[in-house]
Amino acid sequence: MPSLIHLNGPTGVGKSTIAARYADEHPKTLNLDADEIVRLIGGWREDFLGTVTLVRPLALAMAARHLSSGHDVVMPQLVTDRGQRAAFAQAAAAAGARYREFVLLAAPETTIDRFRGRDHHVDAAVEAMGGATVIRRIHQHLAAYLTPASVVIETDGADPGRTYETLMAALAEEPGTVGPGR
Repeated sequence: MPSLIHLNGPTGVGKSTIAARYADEHPKTLNLDADEIVRLIGGWREDFLGTVTLVRPLALAMAARHLSSGHDVVMPQLVTDRGQRAAFAQAAAAAGARYREFVLLAAPETTIDRFRGRDHHVDAAVEAMGGATVIRRIHQHLAAYLTPASVVIETDGADPGRTYETLMAALAEEPGTVGPGR
């Protein structure tokens, strides 16, 4: 059964890096990075959040189509609204697939440092909205979003290789089970 693997977490935590590796190592997996689709919409720099709102349904439709072909989708996308998480899960279920969410987390200062050390096309939009202040707010929203059932992968002190190994171990577990560090 195919899976929609949702990599959730704050800006700069490493979602896109981990998603790219997963897709590279799993043939026919769609790396559905919604930030890449955002760039295809005119005016996205001036209205980044409005554009994200337009892109999410498009991305979910793409995910459902690919999942229905029997192949996985890995989707690095920040979500702090449980209704949005439910929409992801519904898209997967409608395509006969599983929904697996993993929240990548690191301390706010760690993600801010990672954000400042990278070169990503959305960085200017994040800076325009407040940069480090926005990232700290995202952490607060994620703290409120998490439930005891959330599968959290701590990335503080972990390089991308270790984070990827942790994700692979978590994917190997049956959904709904609780393992070490959860």
